[in-house]
Parts: sequence; C-alpha cells; structure tokens
Amino acid sequence: MFRRFTPIFIILISMASVQGSSSLAKHLFPILGPEGMTAWRLFFSSIMLIFIFKPWRKPISKQAWKYIILYGLSLGFMNLSFYSAIARIPIGIAVAIELTGPIVVAMFSARKLLDFVWLAIAIVGLVLLLPMHQANTSLDIYGIILALCAGTCWALYILTGRKAGQLQGSSSVALASGLVCCIIFPIGVWHNGTAMFSLDVLPLAFIVAVLASAIPYALDVIALPKVPALTFSTLMSLSPVLGALSGFLFLQEKLSTNQWFSISLIIMSSIGTVLSIKRQPKIKPIAKCKS
Repeated sequence: MFRRFTPIFIILISMASVQGSSSLAKHLFPILGPEGMTAWRLFFSSIMLIFIFKPWRKPISKQAWKYIILYGLSLGFMNLSFYSAIARIPIGIAVAIELTGPIVVAMFSARKLLDFVWLAIAIVGLVLLLPMHQANTSLDIYGIILALCAGTCWALYILTGRKAGQLQGSSSVALASGLVCCIIFPIGVWHNGTAMFSLDVLPLAFIVAVLASAIPYALDVIALPKVPALTFSTLMSLSPVLGALSGFLFLQEKLSTNQWFSISLIIMSSIGTVLSIKRQPKIKPIAKCKS
C-alpha cells in the first residue's frame, strides 16, 4: 500500500516545491521586481537544464529551430506574466486563472457536450473572480489580465513544446530556456540596474530556480513513470490549492469565501476535463520550467 502511494506523494512534493518557489519569488519582488526575478530564474534554470540535457550532442534542424524559438518565447513570457500577476493578486488565484490555458488546450479535442460543460464551469469561476462586486474590490484587474496572459502562454508552451520535443527531444527545453533568457535578462537589468546583481538576493534567486525547476524535475523523473497520465493530470489540477496555501503560510495572503469558491470551480473544471480525456498508458517526464 505504501509503495502504491509513494509516487503520488512525490508528485505532491514536486508541486509544493513549485508553488513554494512562487512565494519566495514574490518575497524578492521589492528588490528585483517580477522582471528581475524572471530573468534570474531563467538564467539559473537554463544553466541547470543545459548541464542535464547537454543539447550540443544533437544537431538542430531548421524546422526544429522554429519551434524551439516559439517554445522559448512562450516559456519566458509565461513566467514573466505569472510573476507580474502574483505581484498584484494572490498566488492561489493567479495559479487558478493560469490553469485555464491547459483547459482550453484540452478543449481542442472536445467531442461531447460534457466537455463544454467543464469549460463553462471554468468561465463561471473566472467571471466570479472579476472585481465587479464588493467581495473582490481588492482584486486587481490588471493582475487578472496578466494571469490570463500567463495561461495563454502556457497553452502555447504546451503546443510548441510538444512539437519541439518531437523534433529535438528533451534537449529542446534547455535550448528554449537558454534562448529566451537572452531576451528576458536584459529586460530585468533595464528595470533594476545594479540591484539585479546584489549579493544579498542572488542566493535566494538561485534557490527559487532550484525549487521551481531542478527539484520538481528530479522528483518527476522518479514518480512519473510509475503513475498513469490521468492521475498526474488530476493531481496537477490541485495546484491552485497548493498555491493558495503557500501564499497564506509564507505571505499571509488570505482569500475570501467567494474567491475560494471561484478557485474550486476552476479546479472542478480542470479535473472534469482530465477525466473526459482518453486515458494514456504513461507519460514522459519533462523539465518543469513553468510557474
């Protein structure tokens, strides 16, 4: 019995590591801002991914380059949009809104009426999060828009990453991360100047990258081959809950009853969408570069 649930426990630790990294990143925003934090996270993650996958070992075709560039852009701006969103709204809410990206991607294969019911539930959850009534007056509309941008980039990340992976294998994520780092890093320096290189924040920025990428990837390599894809996808749907708990424990972010209800609707939609998808026998571990 213990062995059966060990992979699930490992995946939950992996998810908690990702959400915990968001809380630490937000803690550094007063010094680095979302731009600087994104830049350092991509920088350190790129180094780790290049070391792991050694992309120079395989030649890159022109067709692969096209998708790797698109993959990298979606990866970089997904992180930048998400960090910019959590600078304005609670982490749990941002994660829930961002989750709509994969939901929409899944809807592309929708065939049954029930599939569209799940999408409608997600839309209701999003509408309830909009600051149109007293319960949500403190929720920044620009934060919501940025979280939706992050979700859009996540959808593109899935689509372009799938194609890049088919053409270039697992090394595509290292190449994509390195390329977009060359774009985002100058933006971070432009926004922060010499503060970007403060020795007080660099160790913490490195820890964010480890928590967000290295640790989750290592844990996923162990756990993913041992669990069905359906189980993994269903567990991923709980990310907003872990994000909200991380924000509450480390940043004292409290959500209203209405906001918890809205998040629950989006989680319900995600789980329902997952259960509607045809079961896959297994999934291949990929580097967790997203938020």
